[in-house]
Amino acid sequence: MVEAIERKMKGIILAGGSGSRLLPLTKITNKHLLPVYDKPMIYYPIRTLKKMGLIDILIVSGRHHAGHLLELLGRGEEMGVRFSYTLQEKAGGIAEALSLAEDYSEGDNVAVILGDNIFEDSFSKSVKDFNYGAEIFLKEVPNAQRFGVAELRGSQVIGIEEKPEIPKTNYAVTGLYLYDSKVFGIIKTLKPSRRNELEITGVNNAYIKDSKVTARFVRGFWSDAGTFESLNNSAEFVQKNQDKFKF
Repeated sequence: MVEAIERKMKGIILAGGSGSRLLPLTKITNKHLLPVYDKPMIYYPIRTLKKMGLIDILIVSGRHHAGHLLELLGRGEEMGVRFSYTLQEKAGGIAEALSLAEDYSEGDNVAVILGDNIFEDSFSKSVKDFNYGAEIFLKEVPNAQRFGVAELRGSQVIGIEEKPEIPKTNYAVTGLYLYDSKVFGIIKTLKPSRRNELEITGVNNAYIKDSKVTARFVRGFWSDAGTFESLNNSAEFVQKNQDKFKF
């Protein structure tokens, strides 16, 4: 049984966004409610956080389908966790969504996961070892240009480039991050990107600039389940490995 870690670190699931890459599936529902084999998509990041020992979890959602998430998940008692909820009024980027968790965090460290990310690995040791700075999780992929891509010097991350046309490596930055409480101050210094959003890559590069980033490499399956292909691949993997995705 994973020992619950309270106060020291809180979990945050970012489940907003329009899900435009999955239209028309997302025309009348939140992307994170779509099925990945036998469970709604959002169950998988919940599972990841719970296996990390985190039971206090904030869900950040867009306005249009927040009620559906609340109806599905409730207060979390059935899953052995405690959910809180907040709304991202408009699409302003991942970092902007994270900024809404500042009051909830109460100065604790935070584990942040994107609501469409599905991990086979367990990261409980990373939580136990984490004290300050930031920790990111990298996965070697064949289509790195879809993601934030880490530039490495040995095993050290020296920079991250968002969706480069010509990636410097094949190591994608996955949608799981550990941050100390300074992350919220960093977000306040960010300027909107060309997409007019506050990018999480900007947050990570700020920590890199201060030499306060640790990188871990994801060994098992990972997918962001945000496209038709990755959604299908995720469902197929879960179907073949159901024992690895039990709560």
